[in-house]
Amino acid sequence: MKNQITKSILLSGCAFAVVAFGLVEAKAGGLAIREQSAYGQGTSFAGVAAGGSLSSMFWNPATMTQVGGLASESNFAGIFPYAANSPTAGALFALGGTSNTGDAALVPASYTTWQFNPNMWLGISFNSPFGLSVNFPDLWAGRNYAQSSSLRTLSATPSLAYRINDMISIGLGVQIQNAKADLNSGLLPAPGSHTNLSGSGWAYGATAGITVTPGPNTTIGLGWRSALNQKLSGTLASSPILPGSTLGSIDATVNLPDMLSLGIRHHLDPRWTLMGTVEWSRWSRIGTTAVLQPTGAPATIAGTVVQLPFQYQDGWFYSVGAEYVVDQRTTLRAGIGYEVSPITDRVRTPRLPDNDRFWLSVGLSYLMMPNLTMDLAYSHIFVKDTPINITAASGNPWFSAGVDYVGNATSHVDIFSIAMKYRFSPEPVKPLIRKG
Repeated sequence: MKNQITKSILLSGCAFAVVAFGLVEAKAGGLAIREQSAYGQGTSFAGVAAGGSLSSMFWNPATMTQVGGLASESNFAGIFPYAANSPTAGALFALGGTSNTGDAALVPASYTTWQFNPNMWLGISFNSPFGLSVNFPDLWAGRNYAQSSSLRTLSATPSLAYRINDMISIGLGVQIQNAKADLNSGLLPAPGSHTNLSGSGWAYGATAGITVTPGPNTTIGLGWRSALNQKLSGTLASSPILPGSTLGSIDATVNLPDMLSLGIRHHLDPRWTLMGTVEWSRWSRIGTTAVLQPTGAPATIAGTVVQLPFQYQDGWFYSVGAEYVVDQRTTLRAGIGYEVSPITDRVRTPRLPDNDRFWLSVGLSYLMMPNLTMDLAYSHIFVKDTPINITAASGNPWFSAGVDYVGNATSHVDIFSIAMKYRFSPEPVKPLIRKG
């Protein structure tokens, strides 16, 4: 057993090492990355907080009690975003728009759990919960508000789950997250002029959840991932260097949201299962991120205070799905979802032209051998056409005096995912049943 545990942790560590090199355009409302489970993606994440796969522990650690013995799961999502910008008349209109600014990326995630006594589970997951990777030309009409930028996060979440009885399980975990950011914006309407804000740091939080099985055919799950105050320390630079600029070391804190996921799974019969999800993300807590000098005074460029006025609203996600057991080896699934973006017309920029969206997804699971299962999934995301208005009259907090940008963004996303799930102990350890 010790060798099996070591092997499983090493497999998860390999996936985590791949995550360390991954950059991805955020595709789940704001800066969040939803693609943490090929199984969940197959139903547009319907019912994912109620379980169904080991990767459900990302949303709800209590779902670990559904998988007995020692098990691991490795997920890989290929994300292919498209976002093109078309300016209307404005200060830099003559510089034109952009073709696709979204970078394709591979996003891995890995999960390992161990049932170390009949009612207790220990688990660990490695994920990239937030991210951004965009690639803009040096000269374009919105260059002062978006140049090539990236955000990368790496998160490890050790967790513990306890099965109280056959009806109720609970789970609790700790989030440990590292982030690296590199944000670039144009400074003047001239080639090579730009500002750069870069930094890295750590954040810590929690995760918790509960599953309730009121009857043999229904499971309800409620999972919570806590807010994170992501600390960043780095540098502020500009080219050219303008008078009134405080370049050099900076500190900033980005207030990332907490997330609450409610999922339900109901077996209609031995072949059909229906699922549903409602998810809330408290993006309203992000507010405006102050960029500070080591003294605590605001950092400035040409006498203007440097800050990141995200000012998002709360995000919502709804989805329904179904799965059908074809035979002992093959299960098919599909789902639709609707996401209310936290980014409103008032605060949107071309760096992240997010808007409300529809998800259409299909997936399957195939039992390759008694202890090895493969999941596959495909999703297409339809993003509403997105107006961007950064002028003094619009009230957009990103507005820089004298530089207007008004335009539209057209976006969509294709996502392909695969997961390999391995059970080191094909037969689960029998639980202790507690009455009353």
